[in-house]
Amino acid sequence: MSNTEKAEILETLDKALDDLRPHLAVDGGNIELVEITDDWEVKVKWLGNCQTCSMSVMTMKAGVEQTLKQKMPQIKSVEAINGV
Repeated sequence: MSNTEKAEILETLDKALDDLRPHLAVDGGNIELVEITDDWEVKVKWLGNCQTCSMSVMTMKAGVEQTLKQKMPQIKSVEAINGV
C-alpha cells in the first residue's frame, strides 16, 4: 500500500478513535495512531496516564482493537509501542 493510502487509512482510523478519546481523557489519557503496516497491523502509542495504566491491555482489546476492526475488518492486529 502506498504512503498516501496509509495516510488516508490512518485518518479514517483516527476519526474512529474519537469516540473512545473522551473516555480515556476522563482518566488523563489519550491514544495516538503511529502507523499501519503493509500487513494491516496498526501501531498506537498510549499518551498521558494510559502509558502506565494497568487497564491499558484490556482497553486495547475491548475498546481500541474492536473499534478499529469494526471500521476496517482487514486489520489483523493493534498493538501499543509503549505502555504496560
